[in-house]
Amino acid sequence: MNNQNLILNTDSYKLGHYLQYPEGARAISSYITTRGHSARPEVMFFGLQMFLKEYLSRPISMADIDEAEEMAALHGQPFDRAGWTSILNAHGGYLPLRIEALPEGIAVRRGVPVVQLANTDPQLPWLTSYMETALLRAVWYPSTVATLSWRLRQTIQPFLERTCDHTDERMPTMVSDFGARSTTSHEQAAIGGVAHLLHFHLSDSLPAIRQARRHYGALMAGRSVPASEHTTMTAWGQSREAEAYANMIDRFGRFGAYSVVSDSYDLHNAVSEIWGKTLQTRVRAAGATLIVRPDSGDPIDTPVQVVAQLAYAYGTRLNGKGFKVLDDHVRVIQSDGVTLQDIQMILGRLEGMGFAAENVSFGVGSTLLQKLSRDTLSFTMLASAMQDDSGSWHDIGRRPANPSRERPLASGRQAVIREGTDILALPLAELGRRENVLQPVWQDGRLLKDWGFAEIRAHADAAMQR
Repeated sequence: MNNQNLILNTDSYKLGHYLQYPEGARAISSYITTRGHSARPEVMFFGLQMFLKEYLSRPISMADIDEAEEMAALHGQPFDRAGWTSILNAHGGYLPLRIEALPEGIAVRRGVPVVQLANTDPQLPWLTSYMETALLRAVWYPSTVATLSWRLRQTIQPFLERTCDHTDERMPTMVSDFGARSTTSHEQAAIGGVAHLLHFHLSDSLPAIRQARRHYGALMAGRSVPASEHTTMTAWGQSREAEAYANMIDRFGRFGAYSVVSDSYDLHNAVSEIWGKTLQTRVRAAGATLIVRPDSGDPIDTPVQVVAQLAYAYGTRLNGKGFKVLDDHVRVIQSDGVTLQDIQMILGRLEGMGFAAENVSFGVGSTLLQKLSRDTLSFTMLASAMQDDSGSWHDIGRRPANPSRERPLASGRQAVIREGTDILALPLAELGRRENVLQPVWQDGRLLKDWGFAEIRAHADAAMQR
């Protein structure tokens, strides 16, 4: 049995839609966008290429058709065996679809189409909307994570600019992905984790690192540092806490940086006495950076207090903007249920005390990868045009009874253009000689554009300049 039977990667009711189109329907054009309107870019598109390579690049088989037909019958749904058999015989099992998309990593306003698709076999007009379930899921989740990570970046940047030298060097190391265990599956951890890596270069998610290698050609998209957990620290017992920390210095000092969770018993004692006094000479001699991780207590006050304690023990220097930077041998990471609001408050508190933002970094988990839904950005897929048997295209779409309460999305085939620094949608018929930013990326089983991770990161970086 194929665990990735593409025919069954849809909603049940889609199985019967092949019987519902009017005579003469030859093609359906649909697009994916976000509902609502915004005066500036609010949505970052990312992730379609992973779906194209992982799912659409695998042809369906007769075994897939047989399985789907059996399941449909038992499930109480009709099944278009003839249609799927024609895909197998006439198209080698690859779906006859043409898919256009924006460049991955690009930021757009709400309402701008990010993907547009249509069937290329006139005998299969139902295929476009049949793929809605899988395609929408493939786009909304990584795009939403990329957007939320972009918001983290936008939140942190002003603090870096006000309090730090070399802002561009600091930003990629400010947030790490600690969320693999917060997701519902290995695939979700991989997909969401790659989206985070558009903006930050630290991650503890091996599924995400591998996903970036497999689908975007990134040799190493994110770095990590050796780090302890409570298990490895409490295994020594409270009486040997200093020995546990000393072992971390000895084992990982050569790695340049290492992180030690320090709240197994008494965080204040660990920072002020063990790190601040007992092991300070050893920390300095190792030459690496000790990253102290408080993992409990008040999410705002605790990391700020740890920065202050380390400053007292190890000393600080003033940077070019007049803010205090901890001795290079120590830093702090906060990762205990961190939210965007927490980050704002922590950095604001540190700034008020005269500390540079670079003294602390953050590990983010479920807030970034799990506490979101399709409704976070209101992603939707809309059938907007139908081609008849004469080859003519006709606009289709809903007409809400009360448009003042629900502004309808644009009908008809769409195009996207650049106008100065802005990116706008317009009907395809009005494109003229202007370049359509929606470019073909897939057709009939062939990948037409293979984005590299460096290119996508460059697009994401550009969004910070707009």
